[in-house]
Amino acid sequence: MRTWLTERFGVTVPLVGAPMAGVGAGRLAAAVSAAGALGMIGVPPAAGGSWIAEQAEIAGAGGRPYGIGLMAWVLRDGTDQLGAVLDARPALVSVSFGPYAEYVEPLRAAGITVVTQAGTTREAIDAERAGVDAVVARGGEGGGHGRADVATLPLLQGVLDAVRIPVLAAGGLAGARGLAAVLAAGAAGGWAGTAFMACEESELPEGAVGRLLAAGEDATAYGRVFDVAQRLDWPVEYGGRALRNAYFDRWAGREDELAADERAQAELADARKAGDYDTAYIYTGAGVGLIRERLPAASVVAGFAEAEGLLRRFC
Repeated sequence: MRTWLTERFGVTVPLVGAPMAGVGAGRLAAAVSAAGALGMIGVPPAAGGSWIAEQAEIAGAGGRPYGIGLMAWVLRDGTDQLGAVLDARPALVSVSFGPYAEYVEPLRAAGITVVTQAGTTREAIDAERAGVDAVVARGGEGGGHGRADVATLPLLQGVLDAVRIPVLAAGGLAGARGLAAVLAAGAAGGWAGTAFMACEESELPEGAVGRLLAAGEDATAYGRVFDVAQRLDWPVEYGGRALRNAYFDRWAGREDELAADERAQAELADARKAGDYDTAYIYTGAGVGLIRERLPAASVVAGFAEAEGLLRRFC
């Protein structure tokens, strides 16, 4: 399977392990890259430059290319995250969710490939104009934060028709069939997070892994409940997809009340510390129902690699 992604980074599987803050750090990124795909570090909003440097050293220890994912709305507040990423010089940086355009040229000038995630065709067109090297067409099925305006397949078709730069497809890709589908449509590769959440190398707590593996295909919900409860400054257009739980159901549609409720804020914070996932969140995508085992990242990448055989068989 030869695409822009495999040629650019010397990987054997046209797949990126999506950056997942709080789940995918240096160890998972290194394992994904060692298996032949491109692993990424997800940088949490509160992470400092020293954390990035530490995780980048782990991710790059094996000599394979890796990437780092940044949130644009965090960078605007004067954090040292960008400087740390420039110092680390990963092969790929994703900077998304907010005013990202000003960071494209400094990253590219450092020899780093830059992508951004787009949830609409208009966002993809804007990304091409901003000078990114490739765009991630991220459909509403994707886990964690992003738009839910358009599903992955119609979004991918629209973006492929609208831009000339390479397009990666994200949202609902849980294995070989999903990867084969987007490659057949013309994507340069897949962008998958949920498939790696239960990996042995992930940072996800044991209790959350159990919930993840038990979840069905209809187990997720999309909204801003958990961001509002934490008083996080996420742009309102980027909600989050997570496992539905009692806390989400109680507050969905009542976000204005939640924003003023200090008890509810404390309840969520306490639940996160205690590992109470009836209240605490587990961000994950619509493909969660296809994840049934805790595997090493190498096994997950090998599963995705079977897309080549599917393409030969059906295309």
